[in-house]
Amino acid sequence: MIDGRTLIAWGFQTGKHFKPMMAKANEMRSAGADDDTIFAHLQTMVPVEISFRTNGIPYSMFIDAENDLERQNIEAVGKHMDALMRVPTIVAGAVMPDACPSGSQEGTIPVGGAVAAKDAIHPGFHSADICCSVAITVFKRNDDPKKLLDAVQAVTHFGPGGRKNMLPPPHAIMHEIHGNRFLADLENFAVGHFASQGDGNHFAYVGTLKSTGQLALVTHHGSRGLGAQLYKKGMAVAKRHTAIVAPKVPSHNAWIDFNSKDGHEYWQALQIVRHWTKASHFAIHDMAAREIGNQIVDRFWNEHNFVFRRDDGLFYHGKGATPSWSGFSADDDGRTLIPLNMAEPILIVAHKDKKEALGFAPHGAGRNLGRKAFLKDNQPEMPAGIDARFYCGKPDLSELPQAYKNAASVRAQIEKYGLAEVTDEVIPYGSIMAGDWEHDAPWRKK
Repeated sequence: MIDGRTLIAWGFQTGKHFKPMMAKANEMRSAGADDDTIFAHLQTMVPVEISFRTNGIPYSMFIDAENDLERQNIEAVGKHMDALMRVPTIVAGAVMPDACPSGSQEGTIPVGGAVAAKDAIHPGFHSADICCSVAITVFKRNDDPKKLLDAVQAVTHFGPGGRKNMLPPPHAIMHEIHGNRFLADLENFAVGHFASQGDGNHFAYVGTLKSTGQLALVTHHGSRGLGAQLYKKGMAVAKRHTAIVAPKVPSHNAWIDFNSKDGHEYWQALQIVRHWTKASHFAIHDMAAREIGNQIVDRFWNEHNFVFRRDDGLFYHGKGATPSWSGFSADDDGRTLIPLNMAEPILIVAHKDKKEALGFAPHGAGRNLGRKAFLKDNQPEMPAGIDARFYCGKPDLSELPQAYKNAASVRAQIEKYGLAEVTDEVIPYGSIMAGDWEHDAPWRKK
């Protein structure tokens, strides 16, 4: 039997690759291979260590500061990007106008960050909220917007607990989930979280198109628990791989080799989760349409927390960044959505494909302070003039408009840097968010 001592005697260095090497060696010996043949094959199994760059490669920044707080925010974003661009798989990077740090570990991709990687999918770059996205439905009849907002509140659920399981996901999507090894045991999440909304900044927003006055519904959520569990699995695989091939790379920057079996199956899992998320959005819209008895005349959607593969073969990771190039997905029709805050219009934009921005635009207004830091130094007020609702009753003060960057400045920077072209707007009537579910959720009360 060939064991670890045999491999060491043959000159191999110990490491995580020893276990598969021993298994292969004994398999070959059982098949009749001699030691020279086994040794030659084992040499091909020794991982080639990839160096962590000493210095980061250049990246582009499309963000301006108008005060000291914004300057501090940009400085923090820059420090993270400087470290991030040392990761050996990354070949380009860019920062959007809504950028802000999203973690304390050095080199954590910021919200509003975009990177292109070669032959690598980085789960940490799309985070647990896989396929966080926005979807719009436009209605034929100019109904009372309050009636539509009431309908949405009645048919869906916000927050992490007490879901009502309104309806099951489409059979075709469940069939895809069962056929993927990353997702096969996540059926309960796929069913239990379908057609529900998240917490934090996820919302349902009712308004009217500026161009036509038509009634519109916009929802914002991701793949919920289904995506969060996939992310955990993806990070585990990525950490194992990167610990072998690039042990000096921080674990939050770990990647899955796309050219491996894991890489292909994880990529497929991401596409299935995308199908699920799109269906989840429009299931809510369809239920609301039935409640008010109004006809749907237009709809589209886009993700802004995802990984895209372009014609150059690179993997473009957008962490809170909206794709702004033609054909970013099979269902792209040239329009995407950029929400700002609950009291501001949602921008409908056309693609620009600015190369230096890796083809991305911002996904919203972003923050200059984290939630806790904002609440420590501010006393936000409820926005006037809109129907602002919180599903759990108590407002989440960290989601009020004052918590976000100046919407007009972000919009001006989109135009200044040519990241997208604003073609229309959804003028707000009102919105629903989860609210402070930790203290006021109905399912926590006796």
